Amino acid sequence: MIRINLLAVERERPKRARAAATGGGAAISAAQRVTIGAALILLSTVLVIGWWFWSLRMESSRLDADIASAERETQKLRSVLTDFQKFEARKAQLQQRVSLIEQLRHGQTAPVHVLDEISKSLPDRLWLVTLTQHGDEFTIDGRATSLSSLTDFVANLESTTWFKRPVEILDSAVEPNPQTTELVRFTIRAWYNNPDAAPVGPAGRGGRGAVPPAAH
Repeated sequence: MIRINLLAVERERPKRARAAATGGGAAISAAQRVTIGAALILLSTVLVIGWWFWSLRMESSRLDADIASAERETQKLRSVLTDFQKFEARKAQLQQRVSLIEQLRHGQTAPVHVLDEISKSLPDRLWLVTLTQHGDEFTIDGRATSLSSLTDFVANLESTTWFKRPVEILDSAVEPNPQTTELVRFTIRAWYNNPDAAPVGPAGRGGRGAVPPAAH
């Protein structure tokens, strides 16, 4: 006679069901942990990249501000340098005029007021190199940065009463100059005229109006 224990079979079924349920829950929990870990890694990566871009933008803004400040300082320095160069050029012109006047006062026989008139007639951007006197004739060599300065100088000399008209330009040539666009080398000639001297008329030269000497 064969005996079958059905009670034992019924007991095994709940155990298998519980084991299957327990195994499935463990598999779901592992998948969730992997998903959460991946999400955390992705979020951390996004945060790091965002912070990196933000720091780069802040650094770029700071560099732009520094560059703008440096450009403003450069403009200020350029303005100061330009003013300083103008001052030095003006100072050099005044020193040349003073030196020329002192030199001519000690070494020439022309009246002092004639030399002063020459100095007053000098326009801007024109200076003298040499001045030679032979009697009433003056030969002046100099330099100018433009032809207009030379013509102004000649016109100023002719407007005075201490030189006869016309004042002649004997030579003028444009020379290259690295500091300016052009440099004009010139030589002019002027004749001394004393405005205080009385004009000599025909009577003074023994003409018809001359007074005959008294008879003794």
